[in-house]
Amino acid sequence: MQNIAIREAAPGDFESICALNLAEVQHTSDMDVARLQALDRLACYHMLGCVEGQVVAFLLAMRHDARYENDNFSWFSRHYPRFLYIDRIVVSAAFRGRRLASLLYEDLFRYARRHGLPVVTCEYNIVPANEPSRLFHDRFGFREQGTQWVAGGSKQVSLQAAPT
Repeated sequence: MQNIAIREAAPGDFESICALNLAEVQHTSDMDVARLQALDRLACYHMLGCVEGQVVAFLLAMRHDARYENDNFSWFSRHYPRFLYIDRIVVSAAFRGRRLASLLYEDLFRYARRHGLPVVTCEYNIVPANEPSRLFHDRFGFREQGTQWVAGGSKQVSLQAAPT
């Protein structure tokens, strides 16, 4: 069994995080180091999944009171007074099936409960479909609250929420 660790992201990890994001950009959105630095400043939760010290997963989330300009975050802001928004989670394809995403989500839900945040929110693509994400989120109790078209009408997302 390989050594798996969950730890906070640091600026020295940003190149690795951006490389992970780029490999899955069809399911997330573009992010260079400058964009990641800006998101990191807005985030209340930015954790990594590491295997044998190598960054192989990350999760970035913001509280409801972040000054984040994002269509999906804005949708949740209009519907929930207090929430934790998952901006993105990425796991390296080479390390899927090792519970890294589950470990990050379990830690995130503990964080939300500790900080009195009653709901965790996120979105995933339904056009084009991201079936693995749907199945994963279903297991964590996420349910669709609405849908919207984003990225200039090129993607439709399912807006999801789960109680903490």
